[in-house]
Amino acid sequence: MSNRVYIFDTTLRDGEQSPGCSMTTPEKLRMAKSLVELGVDILEAGFPIASDGDFEAVRAVSAEYNWVQVAALARATKIDIERAAQSLDKARRPRIHTFIATSDIHLKYKFNKSRQQILEEAAAAVELARSYVEDVEFSAEDATRTDADYLEEVCRAVVAAGARTVNLPDTVGWSVPHEYGALIGRMVKALGDRAILSVHCHDDLGLAVANSIAAVQAGARQIECTINGIGERAGNCSLEEVVCAMKVRNDQLPFQTGIATEHLYPASKLLSSMITFGPQPNKAIVGENAFAHEAGIHQDGYLKHKSTYEIIEPSHVGVPESRLVLGKHSGRHALQQRCSDLGYPLNKEQLGEVYRRFTALADTKKGVRNEEIVDIIQQVTNQAVLKTAAD
Repeated sequence: MSNRVYIFDTTLRDGEQSPGCSMTTPEKLRMAKSLVELGVDILEAGFPIASDGDFEAVRAVSAEYNWVQVAALARATKIDIERAAQSLDKARRPRIHTFIATSDIHLKYKFNKSRQQILEEAAAAVELARSYVEDVEFSAEDATRTDADYLEEVCRAVVAAGARTVNLPDTVGWSVPHEYGALIGRMVKALGDRAILSVHCHDDLGLAVANSIAAVQAGARQIECTINGIGERAGNCSLEEVVCAMKVRNDQLPFQTGIATEHLYPASKLLSSMITFGPQPNKAIVGENAFAHEAGIHQDGYLKHKSTYEIIEPSHVGVPESRLVLGKHSGRHALQQRCSDLGYPLNKEQLGEVYRRFTALADTKKGVRNEEIVDIIQQVTNQAVLKTAAD
């Protein structure tokens, strides 16, 4: 089995349809440019039946980047699939991504249909999609709450109908890694090399990245994810986290992607500028504090050798540099380095007095600004000059 994992980015579809994340067509085009530079394998550009705007966005993205594999989402209905095909008419490598829910919960409360009816509709949708494009992906919505025997039957049927990729989403973030891995492993064995197994994990329990990694270890070779982990409810598997996990811990996760990780941070910043929120400060890889150090012990170790407290070189993910944040937990070593960086090399006695005044100020604030440090330095050095003159 190949160790190549394909990155299916759904920032412009699942991510964009979540609260506060809608984007205009020009914004989607700008974000698509960033995703292309990043090196995503499949770019899901929208849900064409949802609105005229989404239709035009898919068409615009596939026209502007027609060498890229562009996907359009469609429910397992004739009108959706035809609309998706129309939106992809300018794409050189189009993919129709059709889906239907398979869990008994959805069959009973959403569809009021039997398992056999859903099975037949899934296969028919794939057949119809194949009449328009060569590359069809099928998703069994709510796969992790679907009876496993029935799910396998659905998977076999849609592959027989022409699906090249079968996606088994953890739609509501229900699964846990060992359970999800076992489910994916079973379906990989059932389908063999006839289709790629894909995963699409939501983060309702904070397990989207862990579940995606467990799935890859079990044989899945496509991960559906988003920049900053945006998406419905608690979001999707974070692209930057799952990619960096495989890159940094390649000894334990011996898989490869085509992602140029130095573009991760710029992509994150661009997305944040377009929607109503950015990642939380302590978000892995792209958060404001991901490469920031305030505790004195950490700062001292970092200044002696970066690898003591950083496992990723910031530039490798596009972050300009690490930051030493000076606050009440900071130590003398970091303060001395900051004073030197500001143009004020201090002797031991001066540093001691500056540090005493600095910690007194830091106890009253969330952080100390450079200009406040300079003010303390000048107070201490001026007093030293006056004392010398008086002597």
